[in-house]
Amino acid sequence: MLWEELQIHIEQLAEKAQKRTLIQAESDGCFIHIDGRHLFNFSSNNYLGFAHDERLIHASMEATRRYGVGATASRLVVGNHPLYEQAEDALVRWKGCEAALIVNSGYTANVGILSSLAGRDAVIFSDKWNHASIVDGAILSRAEVRRYRHADVDHLETLLKKAERHKRKIIVTDTIFSMDGDVAPLRELVALKEIYGAMLVVDEAHASGIYGEKGQGMAHEHEIAEQIDVHMGTFSKALGAYGAYVAGKRVVIDYFINTMRPFIFTTALPPSVLGTICTAIEIVQQERSLRHHLHALSDYFRTHLQQAGFDIGQSTTHIVPIIVGDNERALAFSVRLRERGIVAVAIRPPTVPDGTARLRFSLMATMTKEQLDWALAEITAVGKEMGLIV
Repeated sequence: MLWEELQIHIEQLAEKAQKRTLIQAESDGCFIHIDGRHLFNFSSNNYLGFAHDERLIHASMEATRRYGVGATASRLVVGNHPLYEQAEDALVRWKGCEAALIVNSGYTANVGILSSLAGRDAVIFSDKWNHASIVDGAILSRAEVRRYRHADVDHLETLLKKAERHKRKIIVTDTIFSMDGDVAPLRELVALKEIYGAMLVVDEAHASGIYGEKGQGMAHEHEIAEQIDVHMGTFSKALGAYGAYVAGKRVVIDYFINTMRPFIFTTALPPSVLGTICTAIEIVQQERSLRHHLHALSDYFRTHLQQAGFDIGQSTTHIVPIIVGDNERALAFSVRLRERGIVAVAIRPPTVPDGTARLRFSLMATMTKEQLDWALAEITAVGKEMGLIV
């Protein structure tokens, strides 16, 4: 029976320490409430603390009061609220591009971008560590998919050389990899896309708001934004709101409006979210001190974990893994930290490759050095108890 097969699959996941469950949680700045406990939160993507910023809360309430609760339809029917134009105009000025389109989520954006741009006459070249939304978008596009070794531009060039010349070529990468905290070789990718006549699509989900002079993203940090064909990013992480954006040339955005199925057939975002997005874009450009503080905290945290003997991979950002390897040990590490007042979620396959289960620590600009010192002492103590470090 089907139900028995489903139960067997769930039991098999549990045997491999890969079964997932939902836990009720309520965040409060850099703390989180779980099971009646007030815990230090290392698992939030609220990197600048904007999710609790009074300016965003006020913007959300004001938009709801003025325009109501629901969007009522998709944007191409009657859901294209005037706040969309305000938010997209602000986005264009912020990103310095010709046009932009707001969509409902980062997953929606990546699936829509790739399934629209590619088809049976295209080849997608995707970094092996790209987010699942990129993987799924490539699959749904029905294009030929070639995955290159993580951040390996030599391997990518080998694959580009082998591609049929008449096929459309699309290179796609995260700019900051969400489970490893390392950065894509963007300048080298730009060089390859120009040599081989490819398009370059970048996912700035974990860099938007944090890198670049005004928080525009890693492409701006590297001063190559104009050489990238499609920029995607989210408002739901550093910007503290919800939704995602696609930015680039006007012709690309017009094409997406007419072909991106996850955009065409999805109910629009509610006014409260759009009002929050407008305010978030405005204030993030002013928060240089928060960005600098986050970078300083991240450097400090990574340095002390490495000095203690932990394997943090190639992280150079505010996302810092401690790679354990075994699924059960990663879960045990997470449980022991929670007992000491710290939430750091264990990340296991298929989110990461087999044998690389880890705890993922994400830092927030609202944290303090004193809090990190306390957390580092607890993390080190548990690491020694478990034999992860000496």
